Amino acid sequence: MAFLDKIRIKVEAGAGGNGSASFRHEKFAPRGGPDGGDGANGGSVVLHTTTSVQDLSHLAGIPLFRAKSGGSGTGAKRHGKTGEGLVIDVPAGTIVRNVAAGLVLRDLDELDADLVVARGGRGGKGNVHFATPTNQVPRTAEKGQPGETRQLELELKLIADVGLVGLPNAGKSTLLSKISQAHPKIAPYPFTTLYPQLGVTEVGMYGRMVVADIPGLIKGAHKGVGLGDEFLRHIERTRVLVHVVDASAADPVEDYRVLRAELEAYGCGVPGKKGIVIANKMDLPAAREGLERLREALAEEVIPVSAATGQGADAFLAAVAKLVSPPAR
Repeated sequence: MAFLDKIRIKVEAGAGGNGSASFRHEKFAPRGGPDGGDGANGGSVVLHTTTSVQDLSHLAGIPLFRAKSGGSGTGAKRHGKTGEGLVIDVPAGTIVRNVAAGLVLRDLDELDADLVVARGGRGGKGNVHFATPTNQVPRTAEKGQPGETRQLELELKLIADVGLVGLPNAGKSTLLSKISQAHPKIAPYPFTTLYPQLGVTEVGMYGRMVVADIPGLIKGAHKGVGLGDEFLRHIERTRVLVHVVDASAADPVEDYRVLRAELEAYGCGVPGKKGIVIANKMDLPAAREGLERLREALAEEVIPVSAATGQGADAFLAAVAKLVSPPAR
């Protein structure tokens, strides 16, 4: 199933069980007092963040997510069985909105976080609670309350330490596969990566880093051209941006400027993120000239890398790791 980072779902909590209007029927007390038990509370619907899912595609095509209702009370003051709650797994980085109110309920930006999105209805009281000196034979009991129903909009913004950004065919996917165990699709044509890919890499004293390969950006991406506007949101949560430039391209400096212009136009705090520039494809003859042009045109350091051969990968990772998490002195 295709990657899905935005979806609307309907959730319904369980109704509370009804209270019982029952009376004791003992051999020597045919008109015994009330003994109706209480109805149980209905189950709630809870969103839970976990690493077991990577996007929201597992929620597609399901018309309603419903928790169990509580059981009704019976005689002999027996209470109903509590309704079983429903837990819906979502990835960390999921923003939850109440569609009707137009409000963000919570930004689930941590693992193992729980959010109750629909509360179960309260169970009704049995008639045993309504006996009084003047009403010793109450024949009524409370009905259970309905559970909450909500329509939610879920939007995923990936959480990663490092985001790889660049024009199509800059070599981001190859780079991700070289530094991690991720296996993104790689081919010699634009838009090979159709959705963000995540990989994990270990860098000596710096430890573990999560790296996201963002689908290629082209001029006008922030306006919906190409795939950019679909996935630019995933850059917002990355701590460090790696600008991957094809040093063998006809004009690598212009390619970098197009990339930066799209990030600036998108905004949302992305342009101000810490970042580095790498000149990729240094295994190709034309790349050396491209590297020199980038170094002359840009004020920041440009790190030469060949994702295909692994050349410069260690230097690139060390530079990124220092920005993500400087080692303790």
